Order: sequence, then C-alpha cells, then structure tokens
Amino acid sequence: MITISTWALIGAIAIGLSLGLTGAGGSILTLPVLVYLAHVPPAEAVGLSLFVVGTAAAVGALQRFWKKEVHLKAVLLFALSGMLGALGGSRLTHLVSPTVLMTIFAGMMLLVAIQMLRGSKAGSDLCADCRPARCLLAGTGVGILTGFIGVGGGFLLVPALMKFGRLPQGVATGTSLAIIAFNSAAGFAAHAGAAPILWTLALTFAAIAAAGVLAGQKIASRLPVIRLRQGFAAMVILAGLIVLWQTFAHR
Repeated sequence: MITISTWALIGAIAIGLSLGLTGAGGSILTLPVLVYLAHVPPAEAVGLSLFVVGTAAAVGALQRFWKKEVHLKAVLLFALSGMLGALGGSRLTHLVSPTVLMTIFAGMMLLVAIQMLRGSKAGSDLCADCRPARCLLAGTGVGILTGFIGVGGGFLLVPALMKFGRLPQGVATGTSLAIIAFNSAAGFAAHAGAAPILWTLALTFAAIAAAGVLAGQKIASRLPVIRLRQGFAAMVILAGLIVLWQTFAHR
C-alpha cells in the first residue's frame, strides 16, 4: 500500500491551482513534486507526470469550453503536431541520466520564469489568426519537450498561442489546457510501457489536481493577469533552484 505524504498532497493541489490560474505550470511543478515529495524515480515520474497533468488539464479545458474560451482550430493544429512531437521526444528521456534529466528540467524552469517576468502585456483585443504552417511548427516544438521532460507545455503554449495564433490571453489559457490534455495523453502512451505505473498515486494526484484546476479558474477570474504571471514566475524560479540544489547535493 502506497503512503502519500501531506507535502506531496499539497504539491498536487498546487499543480492544479497553477493550471487553473494561468493555463500553465502544472507540468513544470509535477515532476519535482513526484520526485522529491512522493519519492518516485525520475524516469518513472515523467510518465506519471503526464498522466496527472493531462487529466487535470482535460477537466479545466471542459470548463473553459463551456465559457467559449477554447479556440478549436488552434487546439487541432497544436494538438496534432504536439502529439507527434511528444512521441518523438519520449524516445530521448531514457537516453540521459536522472541527473542530466533533472538539470535540463531545472534550466527550463528558470528560463521560462524569466521569460514570464519579461513577457508582454498582451491584452484581450487580439484577433485570432492561427495559420496552419506557423501553428503546426510551434506545436511540434512544444510536443517534443512534452515527451522528453514530461511537461504538458503550457508554460510555452500560452505565449506561443498568443504570438503565433494571436489568441487573447483568456482564450489562450483555455486553449492551452485542451492542447496540454492531448499532448500529455500522447506522451503518457509512449511512456506507459517503459516503466510501471503507480496507479494509486497517479489517480490520487490526478483527482486532487483536477479539483485544484477548477478552484484556480474561479480565483483567476478575480485577479489581474499580470499579477498572476508574476507570482507564478517567482514560484517557478524558487522551484527550479530547489531542483538544482537537490540534484547536485545528493550526487
């Protein structure tokens, strides 16, 4: 019988809240939570991370869909290319050591956080224009990262959807959740046979994270977008530094 620590459960709540608040970040928090709080080996945690994030994102996407905050064309283009990229990226995970994998992950966290702090203040007055060529290319790149390091890609998807698909912030957030669900499903399917799935842990985390997504969406509707992004970026920087310290302190 698997015992899940209180800190790991709190981490699962944070995963869902971050997805619900910003349409991003659940995945970038899930791997460290699973590795350092739930004590899952990094190679196994990648597939488990994709299951948890994908389930929570699907719940959030359905909620956003009813609010008309999901751009279906962008979902189709980014999800199709992203799933193919995720399948390819998953082949790279077991080619590197756990130390290298976590170092790459931490570096990605810090780069993305800095990008979020320096990000544009794009508003809601954009006219959606997701052209196939550029959206397919952007989706493929995000998908490769999804499969390789077990991230749903929301921290890249939201700015990519706004830049390449010209989606307003709110619609980009909802669309990101739908794409994360598809990308994560493809990545999880690719990883499923590579390591045993801890289903009790996976289902518990997924249920808590899904509840967190719904709560996060309610909170997000009452807070300024810029403050949300700044707060999340600060949290990601802290988490990235902790991952680096944990990775090299135990070598």
